[in-house]
Amino acid sequence: MTVIGERELQAFVYREARLLDERRFDEWLALFTEDGRYWVPLQGGAQADDGAHNSIADENHLLLSLRIERLKNPRAHSQHPASSCQHVLQQPTLERSDPDAGLYELRSPFMYTEARGEDRVVLTGCYRHQLVCVEGELRILLKRVDLLNPGAALPAVQLFP
Repeated sequence: MTVIGERELQAFVYREARLLDERRFDEWLALFTEDGRYWVPLQGGAQADDGAHNSIADENHLLLSLRIERLKNPRAHSQHPASSCQHVLQQPTLERSDPDAGLYELRSPFMYTEARGEDRVVLTGCYRHQLVCVEGELRILLKRVDLLNPGAALPAVQLFP
């Protein structure tokens, strides 16, 4: 059993956001477990994970890898000019932990800005990371993105809020 401290967990969440900001998508994807999931529920924090509701995004490892390959493709029309992003996070707080099972859940309020040419998208909300320790390394089992106003009409978001 590897005990992971709160600072190390927080550093992991900050590093994950930095990889996205630096467009290091392959390194970001490597943070996920093979059965990892990136989920943006349509109803935000009120939505249960029961499969009964639509989602803004619900992507497993395969779908994330396909989206990353599209972003890297020089022929991707939506990336001329390329999108960039900036994540601003409040300090992640440890909500639950089970060190015996190597499971940790953190909550991080955020602001996200995505830019492409002159266009800007600003989103706010709260991340919920479910992290698991695999062979002594932290990995993302679930990254849930609860947007502040998920029911509002959203512009096209190219990257990963």
